[in-house]
Amino acid sequence: MAAHCVSTIPTATAGVNELRRRKSVKIASHVFNFPWNGVPTQISLQSIHSRSFLSKQPMKATVSPSLPYANEDAAVSMENVPKWSSKAIKSFAMSELEARKLKHLTTGTDALILGILIEGTNFASKYLWTIGITLLKVREEIIKVRGKSDFFNFSAEHPPLTEDAQKALNWALNEKVKTGGSGEISPTHLLLGIWSQEGSTGHKILAALGFNNEKAQELRELISKPDFE
Repeated sequence: MAAHCVSTIPTATAGVNELRRRKSVKIASHVFNFPWNGVPTQISLQSIHSRSFLSKQPMKATVSPSLPYANEDAAVSMENVPKWSSKAIKSFAMSELEARKLKHLTTGTDALILGILIEGTNFASKYLWTIGITLLKVREEIIKVRGKSDFFNFSAEHPPLTEDAQKALNWALNEKVKTGGSGEISPTHLLLGIWSQEGSTGHKILAALGFNNEKAQELRELISKPDFE
């Protein structure tokens, strides 16, 4: 009798293990028939739960203490380059961030406009809002002019400037040198630099939304004052 009991223990244990294995397999996987190919595909639920999905972390702007300047015309010696205001630097950082959000591979004049508007506290931003050039309208115009970017585009943390955008920055800097004074280069200088680049995306967007040479001249007279911003 004892021998009989002992002999059944391995069998019972094996049966329990087999039951657990089958149950585990049933939980770990399931077969889905996808209608577009008709081929049964086994998907492991265990691997699904343990897989680390891409986290939707918010993009962050990196603020640089200065903005890129290409001294092509040698109008300004590097020792005498005026400083950019904190609002201009923040506007530029927001421009890079917006370029990344839009899946643009470069930071163009259109992104520079967005950056000025997003910073929000500078004179140029307030002026644009006053004449009806808002963040939403600019974004809509960007889609009209450039179309939607490829969803799979990967933008660098600092998307390189387009040629027009770099020229806009250069214009702003050189204009500040011409007007003189001890002030800094402001977002308004940058806005006028964008407008100076005829044919650029930013110029087209501003023109489409009602900005013109008369308004540009008005701003130019303002920035020539020593106490401007």
